[in-house]
Amino acid sequence: MTRRELDAAGITDPHLRTAYARCRHLNARHGKTYFLATRLLPVVHRPAVHALYGFARWADDIVDDMDSTATTAERSAALHRLEHHLTASLRHGTGDQPVVAALADTAARYAIEPRHFTDFLRSMRSDLEVSEYADYAALRAYMHGSAAVIGLQMLPVLGTVVPRAEAEPHAAALGVAFQLTNFLRDVGEDLDRGRLYLPLDLLAAHGVDRGLLQWSRDTGTGDRRITAMLKTAAHLTRDVYRQAAPGIAMLAPVSRPCIRTAFVLYGGILDAIADDGYAVLHRRAVVPRRHRAAVAGDGLVRLALARLARARTHGAPVPVARALPLKETA
Repeated sequence: MTRRELDAAGITDPHLRTAYARCRHLNARHGKTYFLATRLLPVVHRPAVHALYGFARWADDIVDDMDSTATTAERSAALHRLEHHLTASLRHGTGDQPVVAALADTAARYAIEPRHFTDFLRSMRSDLEVSEYADYAALRAYMHGSAAVIGLQMLPVLGTVVPRAEAEPHAAALGVAFQLTNFLRDVGEDLDRGRLYLPLDLLAAHGVDRGLLQWSRDTGTGDRRITAMLKTAAHLTRDVYRQAAPGIAMLAPVSRPCIRTAFVLYGGILDAIADDGYAVLHRRAVVPRRHRAAVAGDGLVRLALARLARARTHGAPVPVARALPLKETA
């Protein structure tokens, strides 16, 4: 976390400054696309976004870190400890665990509903018990806690030009669209963890089952049935992006470049998957660095225009939009 961001957000307590810095590090290390988009937010809002992402990443690592030798029981116990810290920290507005302390401070500053965090942890616990989903409805129930609530947590930070309730369905849909994109990109890696986030009825409709997916993963061999199924999954994901799209215009103008950039970059992952022949069982599709730079540049232009409009309205100096160093987003 840069001193400029922390100062702009009015975060002066040394313990909290260290906590927010930890969250920023998690975002920069793990959320390459998300981190790049966050750089387009006004500096005053960036610490809060890093705290929200940092907490989600922390919980996700407890469940999914493949380098850890922790057993399922040990991971479950760690999640329960995290939830205990969260409950206490949300009650007091701070805590001893750095990531949770930053989250609690953000929740208090922006009056974020505590149930969004408990719903999230419920889905994380589900990952320790559920390895597949019968249909899309079952998967959507899981994604309410794992993805939709992330969009709902973000809304108070981003601000809206309409009543928040009007923007909430679109924010939730965007969270789901991002996660569906990740599910599609990471099918192979999730299989290695013993999980499958593509609905079984979707697989069956194309003559695919888990055994065929595992065979393809193990042998590096493609199958037209798998490709057809993955194309259908990508089509369904794009439908969710279309549901989310109207929500961007409902955000505060200075927040729109960030979310529009994330929207375009995550959609670009679907394009990269298609361009790579839907070979997600064999390798991870990657959005070319040049494309990420071009999208980020467009976001900078939009941000500068939004700041100019705001400055003209309020008679304030126009902040300078700084270039984004690509070495932080590779």
